[in-house]
Amino acid sequence: MDINKIFQSKTFKGVVLGIAVFIVILFIFKAGMFVGARKADFSCRWSDNYHRNFGGPREGFFMGFGDRDFIEASGTFGQIIKIDGSTLVVKGSDDIEKIILVNDQTTIKRFQETIKLADLKVDDYIVTIGDPNDEGQLEAKLIRLIPAQPKGAPMAPLPPRPRPR
Repeated sequence: MDINKIFQSKTFKGVVLGIAVFIVILFIFKAGMFVGARKADFSCRWSDNYHRNFGGPREGFFMGFGDRDFIEASGTFGQIIKIDGSTLVVKGSDDIEKIILVNDQTTIKRFQETIKLADLKVDDYIVTIGDPNDEGQLEAKLIRLIPAQPKGAPMAPLPPRPRPR
């Protein structure tokens, strides 16, 4: 057998081309795995710090589901229209007034800074997370002050609520 005939045969060229295509496919697959791992790492780190940025449970969302420290999904967004001691009256985007009760365990944040109830003013916009009580008031666990909008700029509308099926 002549070795030059083997290198010049269509079968050999097909095998070499097949191996080259396979190596390119493996390279693309590995690049996809690398990108996916980077995205997963970012998501993991973001969710681990979510509670620090937005007032979630101290241990993170996936630790201790049975603890009382987990924040419930009750809350409101709106403009403060009245401050009376430790009670806030907030006008929501649906023009419904809601009463927010503030206590010693309530965390009030402006960006990363913890502020006091006295720092809130009428006409400030806030997001509140807490527990509703038997009287329909919201006992606040977390209040976040929303930065003031420039004069004349409309507030961004809330997305439409999904319709029940």
